[in-house]
Amino acid sequence: MGTFDIRELRRPVIVAPMAGGPSTPELAAAGSNAGGLGFLAAGYLTADALAERVTAARGLTSEPLGVNLFAPQPSAGTPEQIQAYADALAGEAQRYGVALGEPRYDDDAWAAKLDAVLDLEPEVVSFTFGLPSEPEIARLRSAGITTVGTVTTLDEAWLAVSRGIDALAVQGPGAGGHRGTFDPSASPGSQSLDHLLADVLAAVDVPVVAAGGLISADDVAGVLAAGAVAAQLGTAFLLADESGSSPVHRAALQSREFTETVVTRSFSGRYARGLRNRFIVDHDGQAPLGYPEIHYLTSPVRKASVAAGDPQATNVWAGTGWRRARTGSVAEIMEGLTPDR
Repeated sequence: MGTFDIRELRRPVIVAPMAGGPSTPELAAAGSNAGGLGFLAAGYLTADALAERVTAARGLTSEPLGVNLFAPQPSAGTPEQIQAYADALAGEAQRYGVALGEPRYDDDAWAAKLDAVLDLEPEVVSFTFGLPSEPEIARLRSAGITTVGTVTTLDEAWLAVSRGIDALAVQGPGAGGHRGTFDPSASPGSQSLDHLLADVLAAVDVPVVAAGGLISADDVAGVLAAGAVAAQLGTAFLLADESGSSPVHRAALQSREFTETVVTRSFSGRYARGLRNRFIVDHDGQAPLGYPEIHYLTSPVRKASVAAGDPQATNVWAGTGWRRARTGSVAEIMEGLTPDR
């Protein structure tokens, strides 16, 4: 394992990486300063922008920090499917006065970001949507970086451990935002976090973090009692003072207008959980799998929706426990989740 051991956290709570805005340097640093572990989300950033954020967070804390990278996977979509969806979204583009984005495939600057974290040496690097190669994991470990694989099934957990990953973040179906499923064409696993956690703990001998739908002190205590070394929470920190959540996102989370979260592929072409809004109702049945092409296709509409103060055509990612998300500082939210130890 790298030089940092998640089992040594003063407070066994990880502030989950949330790409697309919420994960600011301030949020990550505050999570670490409160005795937990704060993560910076590399998704959708350039390698230079990631480096700037890690450096900014380092200026705000002397405690350990984590960085999360999206592992590249092939797209599950065909050009014909993506074009058909673009045709179906023409009315949305017109409604918000924008042109649809150009659907394209990329690997989220994987190699450049891997080089960046090797240069910056955060204590922990985690991976979502898949895993690095064995040589890439070896490079990270030789730099003293602890590696964490996000897994959603027992098979993914076995694969991660066999490849040399130091620890696992076991993500249950209640998670907000994207599911970490390795296979981009597979339906996300529906096994409850409790059962998945038990299966993984029985099968592996690396530290296991529990994630997905956790929001309260009771949730944290429950997964720790079950054998997890820490709980990873994202939605619980969306309303934190230090979060970069947009005003539209914050208002929607606190609004009585929304009654449930659903798993949708309509915004990105990958399965993700968010508040059920008009866009999901109108388009989820039309949306193909095709990440990241669909992400780029819908991006201008989502940005225009936010700019208009309208939560109905943008992704309002949230886990199943969103109703219990608290406002306040990260330190205050952390205090309410677990005693310092």
